[in-house]
Amino acid sequence: MTDKIQDQVKEHFKFEVVHVDKNSKARAGIIKTPHGDIPTPVFMPVGTHGAIKALQPSVLEDMDTKIILSNTYHLHLSPGSDLVKKAGGLHKFMSWDRPILTDSGGFQVFSLQKHSITEEGAEFKGPKGKPIMLSPETSIGIQQNLGSDIMMAFDECIPYPATREYTKNSMDRTHRWLDRCIRTWTNPKQALFGIIQGSTYDDLRAECVEEVTARDLPGYAIGGVSVGEGPELMEKIVSYTAPLMPVDKPRYVMGVGNPEDLFMIWDYGIDMSDCIIPTKFARGGTLFTNRGKIRIKHRNYRRDFFPVEPNCECYTCKNFTRAYLKHLFDANEILGQILATAHNIAFYKSLAERAREAILENRYTEFKNEFLSNYNKD
Repeated sequence: MTDKIQDQVKEHFKFEVVHVDKNSKARAGIIKTPHGDIPTPVFMPVGTHGAIKALQPSVLEDMDTKIILSNTYHLHLSPGSDLVKKAGGLHKFMSWDRPILTDSGGFQVFSLQKHSITEEGAEFKGPKGKPIMLSPETSIGIQQNLGSDIMMAFDECIPYPATREYTKNSMDRTHRWLDRCIRTWTNPKQALFGIIQGSTYDDLRAECVEEVTARDLPGYAIGGVSVGEGPELMEKIVSYTAPLMPVDKPRYVMGVGNPEDLFMIWDYGIDMSDCIIPTKFARGGTLFTNRGKIRIKHRNYRRDFFPVEPNCECYTCKNFTRAYLKHLFDANEILGQILATAHNIAFYKSLAERAREAILENRYTEFKNEFLSNYNKD
């Protein structure tokens, strides 16, 4: 990437730390992109195929969702990034004029077992048995066709557990892949984020931070967490890695979505996160509230004429009861999944907004402790 393009990127993408809570490391900021500003901390709903499952974009707009995430690998399979580009880019294709972040396909290196990894990239066995090669060049090329505001560098999401030797070799290759991503990156209206790997090894995490941040990218993410290591190791990784990351760039932890885990990452100054948990759980009938999760299919809710969350302002809670939602799930009506998804996304958005407000007022720790004391994790 030339200095000229790097300067142009800085014209289109900016990040500012607005305030750091006086009693913790939690911080509130704002990310400025060509498609709008994103107050942080922010939780990003996942729209794998260019759509939040069971939800119209207009519902997301009505609740003022600031950014969504889409998947490079799956959009490459269908409908293909060339088609999306011809349609005017992903924003126009899915009728969404707010920011979009696209992952690189690196998570699929972890989640899809039918693949092989070489220096060139990762070769997957496609849905019809045809091999699909995803490399740093193709990943960035696809993301540039999609036209996302934030692109993620192509990496290997290292599984847990991983030996030190495997982790070191994978991490070094990811650094080489990052340089290839940078050389392929040509659109100054798209910000490229680097990803920090290193599994559970502190010194390798530190080495990766040093290598990746030396490229002076617009933002950085902690990858390779929420891959089976458990909450204690996840916190160990985040608590060690986050303080090493630049304070003037957005910090993103990938794939973290339980409410208690969000508070943990916010504790260490993380600005961005994403996860399929709120939407996936909603489709199965699990709804999030300030007092824990509600499994709406349970017989207890058959005659429960209260809203899911009494003080929630979402469309679901303002108009429908728990009894009605249970009926919808019992009757296998798609509206049940729609209303549950709308509520869960609204809950997560509200949680991040309340955390931001608490940070700005230097009462984040009080807010966190009060929420967690009332929240039943089971």
